[in-house]
Amino acid sequence: MEASREGLTLVGRKPLFGLPTSCPFCLPVFIYLKFSRTPFHFHINFSMPDFDQIPYVEVGAYVAYNNEKGGVIGSLRDSGVADLDSRVASIPEFVSMTAMVTTWLKDAVEYELWLGYDGALAYDIYYSDLPWPLGKLLCLKQIHALRFRFGITKDNTEQKEAEIFKRVQMAYEALSTRLGEDDYFFEDRPSSLDAAFLGHALFTLQALPESSVLRIKLLEHGNLVRYAEKHKATCLDAASSSHGEGFIPTPASSIPRQGTKPKRKQRRERTEEEKNFRKKTKYFLIAQVIAVLSFLTIMNRSDDGDVDFDEEDSDVVDYD
Repeated sequence: MEASREGLTLVGRKPLFGLPTSCPFCLPVFIYLKFSRTPFHFHINFSMPDFDQIPYVEVGAYVAYNNEKGGVIGSLRDSGVADLDSRVASIPEFVSMTAMVTTWLKDAVEYELWLGYDGALAYDIYYSDLPWPLGKLLCLKQIHALRFRFGITKDNTEQKEAEIFKRVQMAYEALSTRLGEDDYFFEDRPSSLDAAFLGHALFTLQALPESSVLRIKLLEHGNLVRYAEKHKATCLDAASSSHGEGFIPTPASSIPRQGTKPKRKQRRERTEEEKNFRKKTKYFLIAQVIAVLSFLTIMNRSDDGDVDFDEEDSDVVDYD
């Protein structure tokens, strides 16, 4: 089914670090839309930090969520809204390199974001706009969940970290070799691989601290850094200005200046989509409060905050 490109809205996280969106998983979608020259509004969501459907795009009755198979970019490509991969999708090297970026490098970003700095960076991006107690507890809950997903315990932290960054080194070397000094990875034109890696690289270079292992390893590959800086200038810097092609910023809310009386506007009836979104937000916040209370109850009953795994029960896959 071909979906229209007119009136497309991307819902993502707030800007930080000189980036239009501070979320490392929203940024590739933003860049993909820029590469495809698709006009879009960008709506910032502050109220649903753990909502795994964000980022998502909507246009008319069409909606593509982050947690669907293939993610937002895959849905945009398959629906015909924006397809950058028609000439490269069948190339085995393209498929394998895309998989490296969307799995190995994604895992490394999540590890540093949530576990590398006691969750401080993740808190700034996802939770700092919530009331402090709720935001802090939700952040701790997510850290606990991520440690469980990675299979990290107090006894194997160094081993798991070494495995993650070994895969990072392999991915960077393969990407660096493939890119050389070209403008793009394949066919001298942008693809979803370019959007995925450029989002990763810009977040790594601008959001992570100088002590970051991921940032240090990326800086070892000069051509990848030059690639990121070149496309940042042509893609994201244009988006930050009011004249940037294909990008129409939409603030989440507007606050009148102190001492001025806002003009009364005619009340507009909410659309069904807006009503459903507000209802989802309400239910999400209620569910998060319940989840936090359950999390605190479980943690209080435990003598040790770390999760212990039995070898027989663990279903965590190691990528050797």
